[in-house]
Amino acid sequence: MPATLADLLEERHITLDLRSEGREEALREIISLMKVTPAVVDAEKFLQEVLAREEAHTTFMGDGVAFPHARTDLVTRIVLGAARSRDGVPFGENGEPAHLIFVIGVPTRMVTDYLVCVGALARITKDPANRAALMDAETAAEFSELLRAASLLLE
Repeated sequence: MPATLADLLEERHITLDLRSEGREEALREIISLMKVTPAVVDAEKFLQEVLAREEAHTTFMGDGVAFPHARTDLVTRIVLGAARSRDGVPFGENGEPAHLIFVIGVPTRMVTDYLVCVGALARITKDPANRAALMDAETAAEFSELLRAASLLLE
């Protein structure tokens, strides 16, 4: 059975005050939160794979949301990091700002889990009320709980 979004969230992988102003720096900042888990085998190489994927095709989804990711053997299970940037980080092909950034690492063998995760995030962040609530969250725990509650409504 594929992992649910609620299974993947860890508060320690969330920052609500992303300091970075550029895409590469933002991804480095988020992945630095994710590397504390043993599931991330090599954070620097994982970052390089996420950046390469982003260079090939932007993961900016519109509405201030981006899902940078890599299917890689540099993670032993699916991992998720999240960040909020009030000012936005240039992400889209035309430099559109991303305010909510979700970094996903998934082992190459876990295609279904990846699709479930991205699909849930896409449905949650497509809703303007959910995006607003995530932007207003005061703590990582609140941000995580908002995502959990929204993901449970999708099941």
